[in-house]
Amino acid sequence: MFAISEKKFDIIRNSAINFTSQLKITKNEEDMKKILVLHTGGTISMAEDENGHVTPNEQNPLNALILPSNRVEIISEDIFNLPSPHITLEHMLVLKNRITAAFASDFDGVVITHGTDTLEETAFFLDSTIQRGKPIVITGAMRSSNELGTDGIYNLRTAIRVAADNDSHHRGVLVVMNDEIHSARFVTKTHTTNLSTFQTPTHGPLGLLTKNKIFYFHRDSENQHMDIQSVSGNVPIVKCYAGMNGEIFDLLDTKKLDGLVLEALGAGNMPPAAAHSVEKILAEKIPVVLVSRCFNGIAEPVYDYEGGGSQLHSAGVMFAPEVNSQKARIKMIIGLNAKVENLVEFMEN
Repeated sequence: MFAISEKKFDIIRNSAINFTSQLKITKNEEDMKKILVLHTGGTISMAEDENGHVTPNEQNPLNALILPSNRVEIISEDIFNLPSPHITLEHMLVLKNRITAAFASDFDGVVITHGTDTLEETAFFLDSTIQRGKPIVITGAMRSSNELGTDGIYNLRTAIRVAADNDSHHRGVLVVMNDEIHSARFVTKTHTTNLSTFQTPTHGPLGLLTKNKIFYFHRDSENQHMDIQSVSGNVPIVKCYAGMNGEIFDLLDTKKLDGLVLEALGAGNMPPAAAHSVEKILAEKIPVVLVSRCFNGIAEPVYDYEGGGSQLHSAGVMFAPEVNSQKARIKMIIGLNAKVENLVEFMEN
């Protein structure tokens, strides 16, 4: 494994010289804030080697930063050191329980550094399992710690600013990158490499940061929270496409299936042959939820033809509004583990 050199650590330290002086709390600056920073790994804590390959470090370079001490007390923990494709629901549950314990003590906010590939899923899980109150902020980086133009240090700085700001209370889990504040419920990764990859389709960001201030434009509606302690369940995602037949659904072992997520066409439609196979799955009392594969908009049962959303909904397919397929999967697993009385109402709200 490539380990970052002491020289590269010095570069990171030097780039963070002004970290303390730049950090400003915009509200009630006389109040001391105690912020817990949980490092989980990802590009923000990785480094590029001489061959241009980005790999995890044995030491987290973020721990070399000169963190702020004026009006903000930072406690850092390396809870994981994983590329985000390695993050599982079990890891998310560990994070949820650590944050809950932190808020039960004297912490005023939590910042999580995370790889960007699955950041939105962790953010959504935490937003769906922790009641709103003290700020929870997740950030990451698109360029590793020693790459030219690395964004990790800056994103961590802005995430701490947001977590320490009184206006960030009762807004749910926030994703802060590239001077923007997004709701965990709606944000998604939209670009493989661009620094502005995290965007919120349809709604737009909740707010933004300037050099000295934090601005919130609106507050999104609160979703239902479930304080679960297990994350079991086999819920795959199947994406629909033109000419799709039922073969892929016939390959699923329904005895091992706890639920199914469909990433359907348009407003929520499927090719007829595929829709017939989904009806067979529904007949076995397996919950099926549908979202659109479209980047913007909301799936709803409108079209009343064979395979159309109206007929799918009548057959028992649930329509999950305003979430993508990966978040709908997490929401269903949360609902199943919480043993909600009305899964349809939970998924469709």
